[in-house]
Amino acid sequence: MDSAEKLKNVEFMNIEDAGTNADHNSPDDQGVISAHTVGQDSWQQMGFLLVTGFNCGYLLSYSSLIMAPTGWTWSIILLFVIGFYCAYGNWLLAEFHFIGGKRFIRYRDLMGFVFGKYFYYLTYISQFTSLCLANMGFILLGGRALKEMHFVFSDSPWRLQYFIIFAGLAYFLFAFLIPTMSAMRTWLVVSAIVTFSYIILLMVMAVEDGLSNKSRSYDVGGSQVSKVFNAFAAISVVNGANSGGFLPELQSTLRQPAIKNMRKALLAQFTLGLFFYYGVTVIGYWAYGSSVSWYLPQQISGPKWVKILINALVFLQSVVSQMMFISPVHEALDTKFLDVKEKLHSCKNVKKLFLLRALFYTLSTFIVAALPFMGDFVTLVGSFSLTILTCVFPSMIFLKVKGKVARIEKKIWHCFNVIVFSLLSIATTISAVRLIIKDVSQYNFFADT
Repeated sequence: MDSAEKLKNVEFMNIEDAGTNADHNSPDDQGVISAHTVGQDSWQQMGFLLVTGFNCGYLLSYSSLIMAPTGWTWSIILLFVIGFYCAYGNWLLAEFHFIGGKRFIRYRDLMGFVFGKYFYYLTYISQFTSLCLANMGFILLGGRALKEMHFVFSDSPWRLQYFIIFAGLAYFLFAFLIPTMSAMRTWLVVSAIVTFSYIILLMVMAVEDGLSNKSRSYDVGGSQVSKVFNAFAAISVVNGANSGGFLPELQSTLRQPAIKNMRKALLAQFTLGLFFYYGVTVIGYWAYGSSVSWYLPQQISGPKWVKILINALVFLQSVVSQMMFISPVHEALDTKFLDVKEKLHSCKNVKKLFLLRALFYTLSTFIVAALPFMGDFVTLVGSFSLTILTCVFPSMIFLKVKGKVARIEKKIWHCFNVIVFSLLSIATTISAVRLIIKDVSQYNFFADT
């Protein structure tokens, strides 16, 4: 890319100077602005955010979506191989937060600067599609947790859609009152306590069930073709379990040295965090076998108060987790429509902020209520978009930025990653679409699943 093209991209994209933006939503030396805070958070805060965020209620479906379709051997291989590539892709991407003295606070800006406008828009669409789908999955998850609590108290036939609306309202209120990732710092300790409480309680109950359940089976059913497609779907879920596809946006909140601090936070996610969400996945499959439920608390035995407590904690924690995953979308909307020279809750911004959040969560809640298929959300999120964002684009950036000076073995390694995971993204997307078509053929709109 020549100098003129680089300059054109700098003018087109929002790119920060290497110096941190110390003041809340104030422009940097180049006049680049963001409605959200940049460069102020510690790596410990980010570590808490990643560990609790990825140990969200989505993990309650991993036993069913990852291990039941593939069995013990292949599921363990997928968990560790795809998990390794997700960790490696994020670790590598963190290095390119700075290129040529420029700091890139958004993934789309980075791709646009390195490869041009086509990749800017491709990244924009891929990233925001996956994040919006993930957020819809959170709304459905929250609604399911509320419905499970309701079943404990009453047998009245309240439809799932009522609980989806309640969950959407709760998420809207939190996103309005706590509008940025940096503003979540006071909630992260509470979120960690809630997260580890329901995970430990769930694992204890699952182990008790497993010890008393002697008739479980681990057979993988279906035709050979179904097994292949289900395996690709499982890869999508593992990808979604380990990566959100928005690392530059997360990294933008960190104070200097941003690269070192981001990698410390990633280390926390892929050690402590991974231990828990993989632990629940394995224990759930061990306890219930191939018949494990797509929503694990639905299957555990024990006193009523245990189910109530687990579902209540899952719901509360999902409120915080969904905010992490959808923050890049909020940042884009806030930067475009609000006065970034004012605080988000200033008199000048508060009405627009309320309206933006209300419109976003109303639309998301309506879509979820119409298509309440949680497994499909998880699978689709991890298929094309996250595979490309996590495993393909970082290697492409490496080849473009460092290809001329890199050793031949590194070039081969990154070319291998680009080719293999591009093909894998196609296969996983076909599998995800196949699953959606299958569910759409079985359920009506606004189904009470």
